[in-house]
Amino acid sequence: MHWLAPEYLISTFGLIGILAIVFAESGLLIGFFLPGDSLLFTTGLLVAAGTYLHQPLWLVCLLVSLAAVAGDQVGYLLGRRVGPALFRRPDARLFKRAHLDRAREFFERYGARSIVLARFVPIVRTFTPVVAGASGMHYRTFVTYNVIGGVLWSCGVTILGYFLGQIAFVRDNIELILIGIVVVSVVPIAVELLRARARRR
Repeated sequence: MHWLAPEYLISTFGLIGILAIVFAESGLLIGFFLPGDSLLFTTGLLVAAGTYLHQPLWLVCLLVSLAAVAGDQVGYLLGRRVGPALFRRPDARLFKRAHLDRAREFFERYGARSIVLARFVPIVRTFTPVVAGASGMHYRTFVTYNVIGGVLWSCGVTILGYFLGQIAFVRDNIELILIGIVVVSVVPIAVELLRARARRR
């Protein structure tokens, strides 16, 4: 949708909008549909081009990392407080039990590492901190993995966009590149769905 296009969001809301979206997508249950990877990649690309964003790369990476870590903290606390009720809640317009169940399976499979790994899987990254809180993961353990995952994801994708954005081919084919990022981001989900279907059979 046009209003979810990364460049439109950045041109309209600037750095504050980027931070708000990263925060919401990282830990608020209603943020699962927001762009994450493509938004950060476009952020780095536009910082390199000096378009819409005129802050230095290090400052953008620092602020985005803080927003990502803070979002997961909220998700964890939400899970600790209302976790059991969430697992009993039926589907709603925005809330889908399937997303929460997928995150729970991801968490059970990878344990504490899932906090880092989930950062790179759309939708799962929104629900995993909630599952971690609901399952009673030790807070210090969660914070450690949350900081590691938040920094790796935020800085990694943004810096990748920054340096690739200086390549003429990438600048001239930004829409194609963003589609590729979305496709790559969805691959882990597709693999998990196929594995789940195979197990059921």
